[in-house]
Amino acid sequence: MPQPAAIDLHTHIVPAEFPAYAGKHDATRWPQMAAGSDCHHKNVMIAGKNFRTVSDECWEVSRRIEAMDHMNIGMQVLSPMPELLSYWFPPEDGLAIARHINGTISGMVAQSPKRFCGLGMVPLQDPELASRELENLMRDGFRGVEIGSSVNGVAIGSPQFQPFFATAEKLGAAVFIHALHPAGTERIVGPPRLIPLIAFPGEIATGLASIITGGMFERHPRLKLCFSHGGGTFGIILPRLMQGWRLSKIVREHIAQSPEEQARRFYYDTVLFSPTSLAFLIASFGATQLCIGTDYPFELSEAAPLDLIGALNLGEAERAALHAGNARRFLALPA
Repeated sequence: MPQPAAIDLHTHIVPAEFPAYAGKHDATRWPQMAAGSDCHHKNVMIAGKNFRTVSDECWEVSRRIEAMDHMNIGMQVLSPMPELLSYWFPPEDGLAIARHINGTISGMVAQSPKRFCGLGMVPLQDPELASRELENLMRDGFRGVEIGSSVNGVAIGSPQFQPFFATAEKLGAAVFIHALHPAGTERIVGPPRLIPLIAFPGEIATGLASIITGGMFERHPRLKLCFSHGGGTFGIILPRLMQGWRLSKIVREHIAQSPEEQARRFYYDTVLFSPTSLAFLIASFGATQLCIGTDYPFELSEAAPLDLIGALNLGEAERAALHAGNARRFLALPA
């Protein structure tokens, strides 16, 4: 039986182990792994506390392939658990942990190169250093990188990150942008578990908007950017931004190119959990710009991504594009 063709663009890994801290700065936030409650789980320990319990699906290739076959997914794109991006470390420490995590991804891809490809991580707190590391990753067979929606509170559309995006454009690297450390969490009423449910959609939308309002895409129009969680709330924000762009001379002077035209050239994943939301995204951005995503292997993941697409009355060409064609174009994978 032929392998399924669908590509899951949004999945995460955690290394089975972390090296001991060998830097010259504060080791307090350096992660370590500790035994979990059973042989299939480990605890990610930070500052002596359990940050998150994760399953061996985060690093075991055979376990991932079993889940992929169950979901009818042919290929997963592996990227770091976003909380490991480590922008809060000094740059040299950030580079050290990035290389360990990138090595984990590379090793997993090598075990089954037909079922996996990789998006690595770079120390974006130092854009020049991140640019050099991106060059290394692309030379070593990675398809691009995952980055956060902000870096230590600074939006990714800020001019200070232009050297990195210029390098990504030059190399044709795929850049997957994931919500990270959302603003406004102090206003959420309830347990911390609500943060990704409530705050991530606004956070990724703000990061996306900064790319447009900061002129990053106008300066680098060949950038390949994909936004997690369907771009969050940006699909709702876009008509309002367009209305201001049409009516306000000041806004048009600041944003030379139509925000809608820019937004329809970005890519978005389908981690939406709702056929209605997926239909809205298709209407907003086009079926050519959406890629399957699941957020596997975490609790808040889409267990049946093909069913989500199948619930819509799409033509064969549109389904094929969402299943794999768009992701192949974004990642520059061979047909």
